[in-house]
Amino acid sequence: MRKRRLGKSNLEVSAIGLGCMGMSHGYGPPADKQEMISLIRAAVERGVTFFDTAEVYGPFTNEALVGEALAPVRGQVVLATKFGFKIDSAGKQAGLDSRPEHIKQVAEASLQRLKTDVIDLFYQHRVDPDVPIEDVAGAVKDLIQQGKVKHFGLSEAGARTIRRAHAVQPVTALQSEYSLWTREPEAEVLPTLEELGIGFVPFSPLGKGFLTGKMSESVQFDKSDFRNLLPRFAPDALKANQAFVQLLGRVAERKKATPAQIALAWLLAQKPWIAPIPGTTKPHRLEENLGAATMELAPDELREIDSGASTLKVQGARYPEHLEKLTGR
Repeated sequence: MRKRRLGKSNLEVSAIGLGCMGMSHGYGPPADKQEMISLIRAAVERGVTFFDTAEVYGPFTNEALVGEALAPVRGQVVLATKFGFKIDSAGKQAGLDSRPEHIKQVAEASLQRLKTDVIDLFYQHRVDPDVPIEDVAGAVKDLIQQGKVKHFGLSEAGARTIRRAHAVQPVTALQSEYSLWTREPEAEVLPTLEELGIGFVPFSPLGKGFLTGKMSESVQFDKSDFRNLLPRFAPDALKANQAFVQLLGRVAERKKATPAQIALAWLLAQKPWIAPIPGTTKPHRLEENLGAATMELAPDELREIDSGASTLKVQGARYPEHLEKLTGR
C-alpha cells in the first residue's frame, strides 16, 4: 500500500484509509462485531494504516469496536476520532458542544474506548458557532502538549475558520465530503489547504455507495439508514444521477476496473496530500477499494472524467437543510 503525507505535517497514512462509521451507525443495523473486527484486521494486513471513527458513531460503540480490533497492532496504525457533538443520556445527538472542557472530557473517554494512550488525529466534527474556533484550537493544543493527542483536524469547516484555527494550533487535516458528485471543496477549501500545507481526507468518496454502480432508483434502505433523509437518494434523484456512474463505468470498462475504483483513483489523482476513507462492511468491497491505490489514470482519462462530469448537474441536495447548515462554517 502506498503512503501519503497529510500536508506539511509528519503524519503519514495509507493512500486509502478505512472509514469505520458504517460498521456501527448510519447505514442500517450494526454489523456483526466479530466480522467487523476481522474486516478491520484484514485491512491492516493489506497495508491500511489509517482508521476513522468518532464518539458519536453508535454513539460510542464504533470507537470501542475500532479500539478492540486495532489493539494488537496499535503501533502500526493511525487512529482518527472526533469531538464536537452533545450526546444526551438517551444516546441521541443533542446539538453541538465544542467547549474546551467538553473537548477534554471527550478525549479522555475516547482514549479509554480506543484502548490507547494517544489519539493520532483529533477532529472537531462540526464547527460550533457558540465557541470561538481559537478556543477549540487552544483546547486541542493543550491536549497535544499533554501527549494525549498528536494532531488537530477539522471536519466540514469553511476556509476562514480553517485559517483562524491554524493560526492557533496547526491543522494537520481537514475531513469533508468529496467525490465526483460532491465537489464543493474545490472552490475555496482545497486552495486554502494547499496554501497552508494541510492534508485532506475525503469521507463518502464513493457517494455513500452510489458511485459503486450498485444502486438503482428502486433501492430500498433499512428504516434506520440515514440515506432515507437525504434528498440526493430520493428515487427520481437516484435515477437522474446514474449519468455519473455511467461516466465512471465507461472508463472502468476500458481499464478492466470497477466504477468504485475509478472514483477513488480520480480522487487520489487530484492532489498528493489527499487520502480518502471509503467505508465498507464487506471483505470483497475492501479488496475492491484498495485496488484503486495502485490504479493510475492517464491525463486523457482524467480529462475525459472532468469534461464528462462538467456537463452533468447533480440532482438533489447533499443534506436536508438542517444538516447542511452545520457545514462550511
